[in-house]
Amino acid sequence: MSSSTGSEQAVVVTERPHEHVALVRLNRPKVLNALSNALAEQLAGTLERLDADGVTRAVVIAGDDRAFAAGADIAEFASEGPHLEVWDRIWAVGLPTIAAVRGLALGGGLELAMSCDMMVVADDARLGQPEINLGVIPGAGGTQRLTRTVGKTLATEMVLLGREISGREAELHGLANRAVPAERVLPVALDLAKRLAKQAPHAVRTAKKIIARAFEESLHAGLLDERRAFYALLQSEDAREGIAAFLEKRKPVWQGR
Repeated sequence: MSSSTGSEQAVVVTERPHEHVALVRLNRPKVLNALSNALAEQLAGTLERLDADGVTRAVVIAGDDRAFAAGADIAEFASEGPHLEVWDRIWAVGLPTIAAVRGLALGGGLELAMSCDMMVVADDARLGQPEINLGVIPGAGGTQRLTRTVGKTLATEMVLLGREISGREAELHGLANRAVPAERVLPVALDLAKRLAKQAPHAVRTAKKIIARAFEESLHAGLLDERRAFYALLQSEDAREGIAAFLEKRKPVWQGR
């Protein structure tokens, strides 16, 4: 976690490294990208605009070399508290998102990374939920997503003792999709995003939604959701194009419909 005076303007920088791919950078380097309310609000707004622009098909969220995000802005936390409702907007984004994690991903930073659909981490990154050291607990999904991903044993140690794990450990326990040398984090994340952007957009969004429900529903309910989504997608233009392209031995041209 980090602290600041709150006077620094929160900035989210968006770039277009590949067709249909957006790179969103958290940019509060002086405070290790601490998640102020302004930064969380700006991030949510940026993701919502990308989600609705009809062009973007995958998003990479990154920090800098020292930190993805080192947690909440503690000075702001003490004075007015975090505005946790903004996280509902981040979670509602339909685009597939990839967290590119270097350095620290602590507290809200790890919760943000876990909110993404994929995570690429540096071997030497440090991930943790240190809120217990402030006398509180994670408030943006940390206890729930972490436990569902790494299991009760490790999650209990990380949440109750504030234990940090390395990027390599995160991959080992299924928290990260890839653990790579630090300089490879962004290229690997962008490559995954580029590959996602080549898939049928409507199918990707639907699959993301159904996968997320697996955390919330029984297996039976999830299977029924999956079946309904499958039949709905089968009637889409993209499905007809995908099947036709396969039979005609050509690359499909996705319309997102």
